[in-house]
Amino acid sequence: MTGRKKVILDVDTGVDDALAIMLAVTSGQLDILGITTVSGNVSLDQATLNTCKILQLLGVSGQIPVYRGADKPLAREAIFEHRVHGADGIGGALGDMPVTKQAETEPAEDFIIRQVLAQPGEITLIMTAPLTNLARALQKCPELTQHAAEVIVMGGVVQGFGNITPTAEYNMYVDPEAAKQVLAAGFPRLTLVGLDVTRRALLSAEDIAKLRIPAIRDYVEQSTSGYRERYYERNGVQACALHDPLAVGVALNRGFVTVHDYYVDVETRSELCDGQTVCDFQNRLGKPVNAAVCLEVDAAAFLECFIDSLNQEPKKDGSH
Repeated sequence: MTGRKKVILDVDTGVDDALAIMLAVTSGQLDILGITTVSGNVSLDQATLNTCKILQLLGVSGQIPVYRGADKPLAREAIFEHRVHGADGIGGALGDMPVTKQAETEPAEDFIIRQVLAQPGEITLIMTAPLTNLARALQKCPELTQHAAEVIVMGGVVQGFGNITPTAEYNMYVDPEAAKQVLAAGFPRLTLVGLDVTRRALLSAEDIAKLRIPAIRDYVEQSTSGYRERYYERNGVQACALHDPLAVGVALNRGFVTVHDYYVDVETRSELCDGQTVCDFQNRLGKPVNAAVCLEVDAAAFLECFIDSLNQEPKKDGSH
């Protein structure tokens, strides 16, 4: 299976994480070594269950192992997003699916460390959840930064407003201490896919109608129904943002986004602004750049890739 980019996905499987997993699997371009789960949109248990359900839906549950990670942020209480993602995190879809897949026993951070050290310079970490697992891995193994090929983080917003507080994006807000550690760790290639671009990658009912595999189309339609309603209430647009799938999209084709290198930090000690991603556009702090920040997106090209990928019959290649 040469030529496919080796990745680990780190998820808190709500609606858009599930769509990100679906894109990663159906694209056929990624060698998914494993998926790590963390408390975020939903509890660790629910995120793990949802992840297993999505892999079963895609027919690849025997090929991609799942590893449980942190059940709460590094220093704070968990904050869930049931209003957006539904009580179960995936909008009530797959509610009656019997789940046979089980998570592995190895903790998520140990799996990340083991894989990255065993294949230095080869593994891209796609993080679409609060960054607790990666922060815990870095605490155990600081040299991880020198061996990961790239870290792609769905999180933050640098030019717009937040989606959980006026200033903070959800993943950063839930565990700002973890986000601060990851950004400060010194990864040579860290890409920040924030709301600045993900808000422009929108999935509408017309887009869903283009999905040709009935089970996939029905799942996407049902799981995003409430998500699209909430988005309309807040933003006046009949669609939902493909936040997490765009992070997978960047791993598939960096040409979907325009990036600029900046120094970015995360606020952890503010009553008003906890979780805010602060981007030093004018180099006022004089610190070395630590992130490639996505500022523009070719949303039409990305959406075409997303629809085309989900229209592929999953390849059951038994690679894992």
